[in-house]
Amino acid sequence: MPKLKPSPAITGITAYSVPRPEIPVDLYLHGNEGPAPTDTVLDALGERGVDLLRDYPNAKPLEELIAEREGVDREQVIVTAGADDALDRICRALLAPGRNMVLPEPTFVMFRRFAARAGGEVVSVPWEGPEYPTEAVLDAIDDQTTLVAIVSPNNPTGAVATADDVRRIAEAAPHALVIVDHAYVEFGEENLTQVALEYPNTVVTRTMSKAWGMAGVRVGYALSSPQVIDWMHTAGLPYAVSGPSLAFVARRLEEGDARVASFVERVKEERGALEARLSEAGLRVTPSQGNFVFARTDDALWVRDALAGMGIMVRAFPGNELLDDALRITCPGDEANFERLQHAIDTIFAPESILFDLDGVLADVSQSYRKSIVATAESFGVELTPEDISEAKAAGDANNDWILTRRMLAERGVEASLDEVTERFEQIYQGTEEEPGLRRTESLLCESQYLASLAERYKLGIVTGRPRKDAERFLSEKGIAEYFGAVVCMEDAKLKPDPEPVELLLEGLDARTGWLVGDTPDDAKAARGARVLPIGMIAPGHDHNVLEPALTRSGCAVVLHGVDELEEYLP
Repeated sequence: MPKLKPSPAITGITAYSVPRPEIPVDLYLHGNEGPAPTDTVLDALGERGVDLLRDYPNAKPLEELIAEREGVDREQVIVTAGADDALDRICRALLAPGRNMVLPEPTFVMFRRFAARAGGEVVSVPWEGPEYPTEAVLDAIDDQTTLVAIVSPNNPTGAVATADDVRRIAEAAPHALVIVDHAYVEFGEENLTQVALEYPNTVVTRTMSKAWGMAGVRVGYALSSPQVIDWMHTAGLPYAVSGPSLAFVARRLEEGDARVASFVERVKEERGALEARLSEAGLRVTPSQGNFVFARTDDALWVRDALAGMGIMVRAFPGNELLDDALRITCPGDEANFERLQHAIDTIFAPESILFDLDGVLADVSQSYRKSIVATAESFGVELTPEDISEAKAAGDANNDWILTRRMLAERGVEASLDEVTERFEQIYQGTEEEPGLRRTESLLCESQYLASLAERYKLGIVTGRPRKDAERFLSEKGIAEYFGAVVCMEDAKLKPDPEPVELLLEGLDARTGWLVGDTPDDAKAARGARVLPIGMIAPGHDHNVLEPALTRSGCAVVLHGVDELEEYLP
């Protein structure tokens, strides 16, 4: 029986997706969306809400509104399902086997996909600097060229083309359609629309997703000659944009441009400040005219993951040979979120302090606290395994071993008071004159000299759930107490995952920024709550397969297997 096969047009192409870490985030600066529309946009449904859902959509009223705004005839406008749909229609209408598109790269990744689906060839031209590579594009145009792309401002670099670039290419290639992709034009210094429309062989694409903040409704449009617009209608679906989306966009345009202009000015201010800050941090920044900043660094994936550790998603491009060292960071256009982004950048590239959990990070407690939990449970007739403890630690809210032991007993049907559990636990851990306690098995998980070298560069601190007498005794016995400017213990604040002990430690060190190395999700959550970078560590006695995913899901930017591995990531 013959095997089912896909069309040659999509063979070898994977579905579009944005590579992202598994670290949880809540501030999304990777998609270049604009500001949220006002609630009044939702009023656009009004009494026609039911009809807008029931009837086939009619895009002509919105096309007329856009034509009036742009100063063109309605026959020169097509409303599409986002600018993506417009570009796809253009490729379907103009490309075919034996035809090509000249594409300066790096640029918007969907161009290659649209060209491949249409069966056309892509002739790539390097776009390495801030200026559009006009000469190289002109050299690449041949008799088979039916499309030339000008993405300005360019995504992802923010570089731009000029009116002269458009004129030269349109005049040099009358047999080709010149695409002026203006998705980010509101943030740029020059609008090329009127220049482009002077020529019959140009098309300008626009979107409501960026400056207008309506990415979710999926509405864009194109401006060109009536003939090209007719081809685009023919190449796509007849009812591509939903009725509610058309109504929302019409209402948004009727509200006027004042909010857009205010947002754009805010973004431009942030863009300049962010470019300067990243340059100071050593990244190679390209001046941008988009609502984002583009930078290159040898550690792009680490910076992406570190920002994710601070709850912020930015765009990296793993697997793209032109962009594997690049980052694109959207300017939030919001004072509070921009301050948060700036603080995160300062934290990653210029931390003032390094904070350590004690147990499982500096102190090997696999033969002490861990075994004390097992032995205490055994004294109540309950058998616990190291795997049981690893799973309990990975589940979080497990920073107090007395409470954790009592909880694990209760889960197995044994009720005991916390005082009784604590007393038995302490007898086993502390020991007596006749019977040495398990605490004596504890050792230092790194060389003391490494801590000494860190202390020369950073303020060091300890944040632990241990009682102070136990914490200070360990630091003293191991000869490392002098390296730590402050120690926060069980008696000083709420326990992790509450951020209070981490905040108290920063205060004690007189530090604004820091990294926290911890071995449990509680450490990571406390760090994020205190706006500190969480670094995970797998300590002896932990189940690697259980803990590493738990640390990542809790927000750790990276998971180490030894304290000295920290050196690979420190700036």
